[in-house]
Amino acid sequence: MVGDPPGPRSSRVLAARRLRRPAVRRVRGQFLVEGPQAVGAGLAVGALSEIFVGSSAMSRYAALLDGAGIAVRVVSDDAVASLSETVTPQGVVGLARHPNHGIVDIEESRLVAICLDTRDPGNAGTIIRSADAAGADAVVFAGSSVDPFGGKVVRASAGSIFHLPVVTDITVDDAVRQLRDRGCRIVATTPLAPRDLHSAADAGELDGPTAWLFGNEAKGLPDSTVVSADAVLRVPVYGQAESLNLAVATAICLYASARAQARLGSGAKDAGGGGRL
Repeated sequence: MVGDPPGPRSSRVLAARRLRRPAVRRVRGQFLVEGPQAVGAGLAVGALSEIFVGSSAMSRYAALLDGAGIAVRVVSDDAVASLSETVTPQGVVGLARHPNHGIVDIEESRLVAICLDTRDPGNAGTIIRSADAAGADAVVFAGSSVDPFGGKVVRASAGSIFHLPVVTDITVDDAVRQLRDRGCRIVATTPLAPRDLHSAADAGELDGPTAWLFGNEAKGLPDSTVVSADAVLRVPVYGQAESLNLAVATAICLYASARAQARLGSGAKDAGGGGRL
């Protein structure tokens, strides 16, 4: 390399750093992905347009970047760190194309999570990762949910942001209506429901296409949304905990449906691990 690598004030780095702002992400149709796992997942599905790597990290990520097929820009360590939102930057950041999925883009709707007013980025990212692992067909973030293409959510998704459609900019009423029209039974979750998901599963109620409705971390689902559902269930709590974390409850419900559907051969993919591209 001739001369010093571009620093934090270089035009390309400055332009990329602006993607840390939600408004800029929406206008430009791009978002940042950080770390080898997320960058690798984005490369695998052809979602990245450009990669920034710190000069001292080049050798560490040589296998990942070799034959990437897109521009790989070697910049100073300070420059790539300026694109990071973590305390300990990992030295590689990709620019991904914002997919702008709608419910119409969901190829199948056997198992979908609808999340209303999800505010915690860690929960949102873990929900995407859990939905991917359970073989769900999509995650819908309705209402005033956190931007799922922000840095904290993308990191918490551990690459799963690239494995299934993530739908945003939709009201919960529209999501319920469109998914019901696609044949989904709408199941709302609330800790006060008289029936739990195990009794519903035993009765065969989770065997068919299902869209689960999950509420805000603090407030849950509003009554107006609960009454719009075809069924209302709770996740049983056998110990003394007051409640479950939203992401944990989501994973339990999605896996209950995935197990019921797999038993009939009507649902999610065979178990075996690995991403779903």
